[in-house]
Amino acid sequence: MLNVKDLGTIVKNTWCPGCGNFGILSSVKQVIVDLELTREEIVAVTGIGCHGKFTDYVNVNGIHTIHGRVLPVATAIKLSNIDLTVIGFAGDGDAFNIGMGHFPHACRRNVDITYIVHNNQIYGLTTGQTSPTSMQGYKSKTTPRGNQDPPINPLALALTSNATFVARTFVGELKHMNMVLKEAINHRGFALIDVLQPCPSWNRINSYKYYMDRVYKLEESGHDAESFTDACEKAREWDDKIPIGIFYREDRPTYSDGMPTLKKGALVKQPVGDVDLKKLLGEYS
Repeated sequence: MLNVKDLGTIVKNTWCPGCGNFGILSSVKQVIVDLELTREEIVAVTGIGCHGKFTDYVNVNGIHTIHGRVLPVATAIKLSNIDLTVIGFAGDGDAFNIGMGHFPHACRRNVDITYIVHNNQIYGLTTGQTSPTSMQGYKSKTTPRGNQDPPINPLALALTSNATFVARTFVGELKHMNMVLKEAINHRGFALIDVLQPCPSWNRINSYKYYMDRVYKLEESGHDAESFTDACEKAREWDDKIPIGIFYREDRPTYSDGMPTLKKGALVKQPVGDVDLKKLLGEYS
């Protein structure tokens, strides 16, 4: 059985001191151990951004892909081997800017993957530009007079795209994040976890204190995670009070369930010796 130390690597960690990514890394390692998963059955997929170093720092199967392409790569891996636990990691820029076109389709298809968005509301790797989730009025190198655009709401977007598991966590509440992440990985279908992750180097507004003064846990407020209406209402709540926890969950067939070829099991485990391609090749010759 794995322990947390087994999941470490020899790669030097170069995240900034105080980065919220440390909390996410700690949580993911602990949850892998708690769920008694093995390295062989996990694949981590990362994109471009500070989060992209994640695959260097956790000792499981990993692939670091190009900007905004975490979801199609994760989808392909899951369809190739449905027995794998596939976890995608993206930043708010990677997920909701260049990767935005893939997001609603992964939600509505209900691909059986967990998607963890490291949401620090800034472009951290490129030293502090406004991102799709930056608050309106936010001043940065790219918006010196203040951001005039309203921010993307990841939770509302996931809900209206028919995602079957929608959650938010905060790295300052690690035990709570562990609980939510376990539920997300165990969920059959597409699971979004929007992680409030402070960037002390470049975002001086959305700090640990900012969130500690505002977050509250949905499960302690009587929230009904099976109510789509309630989930939509809570997803729009921000400013003085910020809810964290599981906003919505629903049981629905996954993308893989609708594919006849997967009824026999994972593609990588199916025999290929008796496949006759002559008819198929004839159609295209």
